[in-house]
Amino acid sequence: MITKLAISGYRSLRDVKLHLENVNIVTGPNGSGKSSLFKALKLLTETSRGQLFSSLAKEGGFPSTLWAGPENISRAMRSGEHPLQGTVRQKPVALKLGYASEDYSYLVDLGLPVPGSSIFANDPVIKQEIVWVGEVLRPATTIAKRAGPHVSLKDNETGAWHTTGSDIASFDSMMMHGVDPRLAPELLLMREKMREWRFYDHFRTDEDAPARQSQIGTRTPILSPDGSDLAAAVQTIMEIGDRRALDVTIEDAFPGASLSLDIRDGRFQLLMSQYGLLRQLSARELSDGTLRYILLVAALLSPRPPEFLVLNEPETSLHQDLLAPLARLIARASEESQILIISHSKILIDYLTTEIQCQIIPLKKDHGETEVSLDNQTNWAWPSR
Repeated sequence: MITKLAISGYRSLRDVKLHLENVNIVTGPNGSGKSSLFKALKLLTETSRGQLFSSLAKEGGFPSTLWAGPENISRAMRSGEHPLQGTVRQKPVALKLGYASEDYSYLVDLGLPVPGSSIFANDPVIKQEIVWVGEVLRPATTIAKRAGPHVSLKDNETGAWHTTGSDIASFDSMMMHGVDPRLAPELLLMREKMREWRFYDHFRTDEDAPARQSQIGTRTPILSPDGSDLAAAVQTIMEIGDRRALDVTIEDAFPGASLSLDIRDGRFQLLMSQYGLLRQLSARELSDGTLRYILLVAALLSPRPPEFLVLNEPETSLHQDLLAPLARLIARASEESQILIISHSKILIDYLTTEIQCQIIPLKKDHGETEVSLDNQTNWAWPSR
């Protein structure tokens, strides 16, 4: 289980260090930093896929993702005695992301390139990466480290450090290009586990939404982030997943309803039978809320549940009557996965805390900076470059 999450220098998250439980609910008013937390988590995962820099570019480039306030906010600034203003910077510009877990932990530190070194001036460079065993970073627990272009791996048998034969580019993560299965199989294992983290955020339900269209059907144990393979994912649950849980979950939300598929020329179309109707409704005919709920069902009843699952505002477009069934669905999924939920809905949060033990993480913003309560904070020390 992920026990700690640390983000520094990303948008309003100037210095956030969170303790995580099995089920975590992040809440707070608009503009408090919930979306930034979601995006920062996705960025952390992108290092394991080699897509970190392209993801930053989609957000407007590295400079636009950095904390825009002063390096430090003094008590006098917070109290209003002194105006909020910048001071002489004492530390280098940095965006840092990291997490700690019960087995392996990881951090990455991004910074600015040397001026004039490349025309790609808005691209950051990776200053350092570290992988260690357990939750606490110490020299004795470190098994892989990267400083500049050099990657060093610790030999599990001898404890000696070995530098990989070739340097890696400043824009390449050692998670992609520094893996040596012989010297550091743990690094390879951790990379694959991070790739399996799953994120679901605002499924489209408009008339042109992928989930409403028929699709070529292939076995789909993991619903895609956009829900385009919904029909195939539902069929896969029926064949190799928990068919009874699927039926019970749909019945819980829509009494008397059931799901089936129309298959023609290899194309799958989702159908729903509803109590009182004489014919089945296709995905094109379902209401936005009904379709979104079915998408959440397909995501949460995956035959291959992830170790870590993040849901961003799953209550969007759902009628209040669906929030209790959704809470029960999330509670069931928490038996297989660690879950982080970002939600505005007090009703959903109340249902969730009734169903399962949850950690509530309220966010607030003070002088442009996202803050968390002391109860949710954890110890974390960023290493110097």
